[in-house]
Amino acid sequence: MASLFTDRVKITVKSGDGGDGMNSFKSFKGFANGGPDGGDGGKGGDVYVIGDKDKNDLVEFRFGSKFSAGNGERGGTNNRFGKGGEDVVIALPLGTVVKDAESGKVICDVYRDGEKTLIARGGNGGKGNVRFTSARRHAPHFAQKGEKTRPHLLFLELKVIADVGIVGFPNVGKSTLLSKISAARPKIADYHFTTLSPNLGVVKYYDRSFVAADIPGLIEGAAAGAGLGHDFLRHIERTRMLCHVVDVSGAEGRDPVEDFKKINAELKAYSPKLAALPQIVVLNKCDLPGAAENAAVFRKRIRKYKKYPVTAVTGEGTKELIDGIFAVLETLPPAEPIPAEEFEFDRPDSGEFSVDRDEAENVWYVTGGLVDMLERNVVLSDPDSMAYFQKVLRDKGVIKALRAKGVKEDDTVVVGGVEFEFKE
Repeated sequence: MASLFTDRVKITVKSGDGGDGMNSFKSFKGFANGGPDGGDGGKGGDVYVIGDKDKNDLVEFRFGSKFSAGNGERGGTNNRFGKGGEDVVIALPLGTVVKDAESGKVICDVYRDGEKTLIARGGNGGKGNVRFTSARRHAPHFAQKGEKTRPHLLFLELKVIADVGIVGFPNVGKSTLLSKISAARPKIADYHFTTLSPNLGVVKYYDRSFVAADIPGLIEGAAAGAGLGHDFLRHIERTRMLCHVVDVSGAEGRDPVEDFKKINAELKAYSPKLAALPQIVVLNKCDLPGAAENAAVFRKRIRKYKKYPVTAVTGEGTKELIDGIFAVLETLPPAEPIPAEEFEFDRPDSGEFSVDRDEAENVWYVTGGLVDMLERNVVLSDPDSMAYFQKVLRDKGVIKALRAKGVKEDDTVVVGGVEFEFKE
């Protein structure tokens, strides 16, 4: 049966829209039109991700899941605020890197169990008409619309978090080794590519422990994508050190020295950083005929790395190996999450704008975050709303910028969805 392990998916998230502000007036017995009392709309729900140590892969998202937070409710009369939209929390396995699919920027790295990260903020609720009163405007007949949000496509990529990456050619005994030094129970059989997904095991030794990952067997050309090369190599990127397993029995007619060199060449071709990781060598299957002679040749030709003779199937030599791994880990700094890049959805600068002219049509266009904000406030049929709109254009420098660009009397100006003739 084919493995359903999934470590790369795309999902769509949408935070909630903000609720509209209320345009209403107090009503008393015998007096229908008191002062304004429209409340603000509720904030839209946020979208979060949270680390879950009990999840191992992204298989539940493989069909392009969509997640939408709740919308904020409209403001009420008597200055009542609208209810905020319900948040959405997406549980992800530890080691999941969340990226914006459009820009490729890292939004967050899901690194710790229970750690919750905001990835899409809900829209702000619109202001009720009571918020637009002023010394000159006692009874505004308009309210602000809620802030709208849009869906975003995210790329999720799982890179397992482990202290030690167990690497080597297929069928050299990596899974057997992991099963002997930890409580992990990977699928083990006497044929190539039994393991099609990384297996994690916690190695406990007295009061110490580390996490080891059995990385599926690499082959020559893996760095160029041969076999499942890229899929496998990705999971070594977070490890602090490598445990390189070679079959010194040569039972399959392979040369342990050449196997070792080829795997290291693939690591270097994929990422020089991987090749530079501290590495120890496990000389496995030492109980088989020819193993002692091959091990001696290996030691003579490969002098740089510490070597541990092991018979993984019986567990012989694993205690010394664990001691050696701990000795290396104690000299290394702890692993750190991938740093997030400065990134936030749907947050244009509410004071930013630009002025451009369509010379063929002789029309001036004002665009930017300021315009997005203004569009939520304008009710074309309401004089108070239009007066507020014109005041903001003056106060924020839009009129001044139009004049500086050369706008003339009666030229057409378009600000978002509002079109008017320029008047001095």
